[in-house]
Amino acid sequence: MSTTSPRPRTGQNLTLRLLDRLERDSRADAVIDAVAARVRALPLGRGRDVLHGRWLGHPVHPLLVQVPVGSWLSAAVLDLLPGRTRGADVLVGVGLAAATPAALTGAADWAELHHEQQRVGLVHAVANTTAVGLYAASLACRLRGRRAAGRALGFLGLTAVGVGGMLGGHLAYRQASGANHAEEVAHLVGEGWHRVGGAADFPVGRAVRRMVDDVPIVVVHEPDGEIHALADRCSHLAGPLSEGAIADGCVECPWHGSVFRLSDGWNVRGPATAPQPAFDTRMVDGHLEVRLRRHDQED
Repeated sequence: MSTTSPRPRTGQNLTLRLLDRLERDSRADAVIDAVAARVRALPLGRGRDVLHGRWLGHPVHPLLVQVPVGSWLSAAVLDLLPGRTRGADVLVGVGLAAATPAALTGAADWAELHHEQQRVGLVHAVANTTAVGLYAASLACRLRGRRAAGRALGFLGLTAVGVGGMLGGHLAYRQASGANHAEEVAHLVGEGWHRVGGAADFPVGRAVRRMVDDVPIVVVHEPDGEIHALADRCSHLAGPLSEGAIADGCVECPWHGSVFRLSDGWNVRGPATAPQPAFDTRMVDGHLEVRLRRHDQED
């Protein structure tokens, strides 16, 4: 008796297959690189960290998009009810006004992603830009008394918003853009002290990579004798901090420039919005031992 694998059904997971194909399609990379370079070159100063959401502890873009999406969805509901035209008009306008700050935060985050994420993000931006254009046309029609055309354009805009939202969800949950890529450390590193090498293994001023319970850490022996250890994978997109520059008591991620304080892992500069897990260190019999610093831990 022979067995065969079940034949995949036509159309099964079609959306995911299309999205996976989009992630691998490099034809727009030249455009992506040019646009991302322009976004990164904007003279925003510390305002760039505000757009990333470092002050909030996670990206601010998902928070801001609730206003235009919620406004436009509510406008669609009112458009279906008799005598609610004025309220729908106001909500369309509110959504248009809120779209600009939402787009700015999204662009700042998008410019610091991997190409696979940026490819999906580009289509996400196109869908949302289309939605803004449709809602702007909808509002213009409404103000001129062409209510049927205004409602039709609004429903088309809501459809574009739905496509953009689906792509945004793919970015956030399938591709983990904006997620804390160091969150798992506390769940993987065991309690207590872990020996990671002899004193001679950690020359002054150099970042050294070691493993603790299969978790990579970066150890830095500073000129003043202090030894610091952080989780090696950057919380932004898991870049190797052990390959980054060491200066002024901080380490800079070589991938996207996030800066973390060596003493406690605090994210001094974005695009990382979460700090790095930090380790206590001590020398015992000429060997360095580290212990994950936990909030509920007592000396």
